[in-house]
Amino acid sequence: MSEREPYGPPLVMSDVAKATGVSKQTVSRVMNNSPHVRRETRERVLAAVRELGYQPNSAARALATGRTRTLGVVAFDTVHHGPAKVLHSIGRAAQEAGYVVSVVPMRSPDHGAMAEAADQLLEHDVDGLIAIAPEHDMSRALLDIPRKIPMVVLDGTPDPQIPVVAADDEGGAHRAASHLLQLGHRTVHHIAGPRQSLAGSRRVAGWLGALREQGASAPEALYGDWEPHSGYEAGLVLADDPDVTAILAGNDPMAFGVLRALHDRGRRVPQDVSVIGFDDMPEAGYAIPPLSTVRPNFSEMGRRTISVLVGQIRSGELPRMMRSVVSTDLVVRHSSGAAPRTT
Repeated sequence: MSEREPYGPPLVMSDVAKATGVSKQTVSRVMNNSPHVRRETRERVLAAVRELGYQPNSAARALATGRTRTLGVVAFDTVHHGPAKVLHSIGRAAQEAGYVVSVVPMRSPDHGAMAEAADQLLEHDVDGLIAIAPEHDMSRALLDIPRKIPMVVLDGTPDPQIPVVAADDEGGAHRAASHLLQLGHRTVHHIAGPRQSLAGSRRVAGWLGALREQGASAPEALYGDWEPHSGYEAGLVLADDPDVTAILAGNDPMAFGVLRALHDRGRRVPQDVSVIGFDDMPEAGYAIPPLSTVRPNFSEMGRRTISVLVGQIRSGELPRMMRSVVSTDLVVRHSSGAAPRTT
C-alpha cells in the first residue's frame, strides 16, 4: 500500500476496501466494531486504516444509522473535585463505548441556564443526554426539558422517568459518623455543604441517622460552601467550644479549613478533636495529619452512567433500575482517633 499525497482528496471507505481486497461492507463492519468479521480480516483492515490515515465520515455515518455517536453533557460546578472527577470518568467510559462527549457548561444553576444548555446539545443531534445536576433547583429544571432522547442524571431529579446515578453519600456520612462514635466521642458535629446541594443534603441525612441510631445528641449543623475558607470559619466556631471532640466535614476542602482552624486555636488533631472529610482528594493523604475521609467511586459512577445511557440508546427502553447508587468507602488515616479522656 502506498501513502496518499498530503492535501489530496479525502479518503473514503472504498480506498480502504481497495487497499485490503475486501468489500466496502466488510470495512464498514470493522469500523463499527461488528463481531461478524474474521480476526485476520479485521487486523488487515485496521492496519490499512492506520497506514492510510483514514477517518470515518461521521456525518455520513449519522445519515446511514440515524446516530451521531455523540453524548451531550450539561454540567455545572465542575471546578470542584467531585463533579470534575465524575466528568472525567464519563469521558473515559464514553470513549471506551465508542462515543465522544460534548460538554456544555452551565453559566448558573437555574432553570434558564439548564434549558439553554440542553437546547444547545439537542440542536446538535446528540444520541443521549447526561445532566450533572448537583443542586435542587437544577434537578427541578430537568422537568422542563423535552424527553426527545435518552437521558441520565447524576445526583437526582424529581422526575421518576429519568434514570439517576448517584454516590452513596448518605451511607458514607453514616459510616464516618458511626466510626467517630465508636471511638468514644459523645457526638459528632457536622459542617455541611450548601443547603441547595443534593449530595450535601444526603450527607446531612447520613450523619443524623448515625447519631440517632447511637442515641447521641444531634448538634445543629453548620453550613459552608465547599471551599476551605468556609470550613475554616466554621472550624473556628467549633474550636472555641471545649465540648467539641469530633467533626465531620461535608468535603475535604472544608476539612482542610477545619484542620487549620483547630491548629490556630491550639487544639490538636486527633488528640483533642478528630476530623473526617469527604471525597478523598489526592491532597487528603498529605494533610497534617493525614485526613480520614470518605471515598466515592467516581470511576464507577462514570462507567455506570454511560452503561445506563447507552443501554437506553440501543434498546429504546428505560432501564429496570431507575436509581443506581454507587458505594462509598471510609478511608481511615491519622486525623480520627479515640475521644480524649475526661477528668
